[in-house]
Amino acid sequence: MDIADYIAEASGSVDVALAFTDRIERRCRKIADAPNGGTPRADLGEDVRLVPFERSTVILYRVADEYVDIIDIVYGGRDYAAILGRKAS
Repeated sequence: MDIADYIAEASGSVDVALAFTDRIERRCRKIADAPNGGTPRADLGEDVRLVPFERSTVILYRVADEYVDIIDIVYGGRDYAAILGRKAS
């Protein structure tokens, strides 16, 4: 289940879910303005950085040569270390 589906189900509103995901997208685009501003998290993988979003979500990314690679967006206090571990396998 993706974030939009989860929020729509939990809130009972597709509009709430779409507004939240729009804000996430805007935040992801802003990461490129200060790509090294996120907290380095070498424990999660090589060059991984983390930035919190609205107290309920974290954005995990890497800075590439000319772009920012969003690795994952994790909502609701889920164990992002375990999620990244499964993706690396």
